[in-house]
Amino acid sequence: MSSHYAAALDAARKAAAGQNYPPGALYVVATPIGNLADITLRALHVLALADAVACEDTRHTQALLRAYGIDKSGAQLMAVHQHNEVQAAQEVIGRLRQGQRVACVSDAGTPAISDPGARLVGAVRAAGLAVVPLPGACSITTVLSVAGLATGDEQKAGFVFLGFLPSKSGERALAVAALAQQMQALVLLEAPHRIEALAAALAVLGERPLTVGRELTKQFEEITTLSAGTFGQWLGQAPNRCRGEFVLVLHPVAVPEHGDAAAQHRLLRLLLAELPLKTAVRLAAEISGAPRNTLYEAALALKNQGDGAEPARVGPSRTMP
Repeated sequence: MSSHYAAALDAARKAAAGQNYPPGALYVVATPIGNLADITLRALHVLALADAVACEDTRHTQALLRAYGIDKSGAQLMAVHQHNEVQAAQEVIGRLRQGQRVACVSDAGTPAISDPGARLVGAVRAAGLAVVPLPGACSITTVLSVAGLATGDEQKAGFVFLGFLPSKSGERALAVAALAQQMQALVLLEAPHRIEALAAALAVLGERPLTVGRELTKQFEEITTLSAGTFGQWLGQAPNRCRGEFVLVLHPVAVPEHGDAAAQHRLLRLLLAELPLKTAVRLAAEISGAPRNTLYEAALALKNQGDGAEPARVGPSRTMP
């Protein structure tokens, strides 16, 4: 057991022990996404108090608990991951009905957002038992807090969490093409072995700002904002940049003014790179508000100049009015 966090455990007891922690409840506990010092006092107290811990990886959680000076036996650690969550939820419910306090943790961050936990929480609630959230670290809110997304435009306020895009190249390209018409900020996750493929797919978004968070809160953390079109170049500038976990924020799309022909052409080039001409024109009209006939003529001109190549059709497209 580590002694590094002895003072923190003592502070946790003093700060949190007087609060109410009812038995027979599931405690959803956020854990650090990298930096161990990002644990909360209440999380430390509940992890020490819990009769059992439902965790994504028992070995990882055992090491985490011992780093804080909290010792749990193997019998107190329950594996609850994406492959067994539905079945394991019944064991958790059984423990709760016996009056045990069960803490739910993922390998890092807040459970039930992108990591396992949502099915467990749903089953516990359906059984009429209490679920208590303990907020803390989350990679999504961490990167959003430093992305600087204030736009002053109500239509672009907020964000959409998309998580991981499809792994197959064709499906990923279609997903990225769909992102072009999303006005709000979009949050993506990606693993190191797929980050270069994602960067290549995002390149069609051109000048759209992209905030990249790599290895957040860890020793080699990197946070930068660049254009989506240069993300792949940035990755290639240092050999270690493809390592670690990534959280990315696509900033709100800049909607072209109706009279800005250059902006309309940029939008058309982006859409024509991924979509049939008629579909690209329809989406460009919806995004920009510009007349469809004007955009159609511009798209034809771009194709004739070789600035946009119409891809193979996936299915029938609507005819132009």
